[in-house]
Amino acid sequence: MMGKVEASLVEPLEQRLEVEEDARVRDRIEAALAIYRVGEGDIEAVDVLAGSLHSRARAALNIAARSDDPQLAAEATRALATIEQKLRINSAAETLYFGLSLGSVLVLAAIGLAITFGVMGVINMAHGELIMLGAYTTWGMQQLLPGQPGLALILSIPAGFLVAATAGIIIERSVIQFLKGRPLETLLATFGISLILQQLVRTAVSPQNRTVVTPEWMSGSLVINDALSLTLNRMYVLGFALVVFAALMLIMRKTRLGLEVRAVTQNRNMARSMGIKATRVDIMTFALGSGVAGLAGVALSQLTNVGPNLGQNYIIDSFMVVVFGGVGNLWGTLIAGLSLGTINQLLEPWAGAVLAKIIVLVFIILFIQKRPKGLFPQKGRAAEG
Repeated sequence: MMGKVEASLVEPLEQRLEVEEDARVRDRIEAALAIYRVGEGDIEAVDVLAGSLHSRARAALNIAARSDDPQLAAEATRALATIEQKLRINSAAETLYFGLSLGSVLVLAAIGLAITFGVMGVINMAHGELIMLGAYTTWGMQQLLPGQPGLALILSIPAGFLVAATAGIIIERSVIQFLKGRPLETLLATFGISLILQQLVRTAVSPQNRTVVTPEWMSGSLVINDALSLTLNRMYVLGFALVVFAALMLIMRKTRLGLEVRAVTQNRNMARSMGIKATRVDIMTFALGSGVAGLAGVALSQLTNVGPNLGQNYIIDSFMVVVFGGVGNLWGTLIAGLSLGTINQLLEPWAGAVLAKIIVLVFIILFIQKRPKGLFPQKGRAAEG
């Protein structure tokens, strides 16, 4: 009825308004009547529309603002200014939401890298391909369970973790263990592995992108008002990232593996002298970090198409998050990921996607000049050296 009320409908709508108990329905009826009355030159009706964010209410006020009646035009202009202020607030809220959702993806992509980089000092350029394997695992589960995207997605969480963790163990045992202490060589070797994994997927599956079906309960949006709606899939990804982060924090703080990982991160030689098997810790850590990358792929499959180059879009951003937050620090990774995602989303509307990334990169370079160890540097004898 918004913008479609005619003279013959005014009386029936007024009668309905007297008995209607639902507040949202009453607001809609009042707005619909106010749009009609503003068109008829009723100045008092302008106040009703001053709080409305509906596009047809704004259209009616725009017409009234050009009216020959100076009082009506002035009131309509004032109402439009009020609405524009509300629209800016809602736009900022939407930008913040998209920034946090992008940041949650960066956290998922980077948190596994933060663990392996912090413990082993390995620059793993194949981390993006481990993310890709998690995404392809989700697609594969949907092929095994056609017509049940929700069940397939839930099963993909442990499956994606195991597939990526297994791949990580194979990479660590076959290549990385022989290159410890030589970061540039591990960078080149893992870059080669990333190319191999990409080509393997192109040959075994397809070079074309694959679409993963979003379950019904993740589809649609949560409508806040006429100007603001939050997509459910991004909301689930944000929640999933926080759950994964909490689980990793529990592992690091409450388990023996977490204690050994922290010990090796802070001082590998001292940890060895205390009886900790650093080689075993390296294997478990790389498997854990790779498995989390697989979980990032599962989440990303709900936001974008799955393809061989999926991981390449996030590997550089992941390293920036790790360096900015502090190598090996989970809290630093969380804060850095959410911050960089939000900053990037705020810059994009006026700077463009490419320039926004350049500005963020320059900011991080300048920040690292002042704080080389990041926001939250590791503590310990080796870490302090």
